[in-house]
Amino acid sequence: MKFLCAAAELLDNGSRGFDIEGRKLLAVRRAGQAYVYVNRCPHRGVPLEWQPDQFLDASASLIQCATHGALFLIESGECVAGPCAGQSLAALESREDEQGLWVDL
Repeated sequence: MKFLCAAAELLDNGSRGFDIEGRKLLAVRRAGQAYVYVNRCPHRGVPLEWQPDQFLDASASLIQCATHGALFLIESGECVAGPCAGQSLAALESREDEQGLWVDL
């Protein structure tokens, strides 16, 4: 497991991007639960954010790809709108402890 960040660095309804060992990742917290995905849109293979740590739509309820506007469910990574509907972001195993958020690469 690789350390991503302290729990306080990923706020509820917030998102952050990471580059760990050359792999681009994103983490989102929803209702206290953290979700970690590979930062790569299944449509074109491009990173999702439009500026650093900006992965959510205006309502902070969906992950949004800045390139073509695809929308993904935070809890599962499933694309529910846009050019890759039916595909999903690649989820990564993660856990949280008193130190913070960890991801299994």
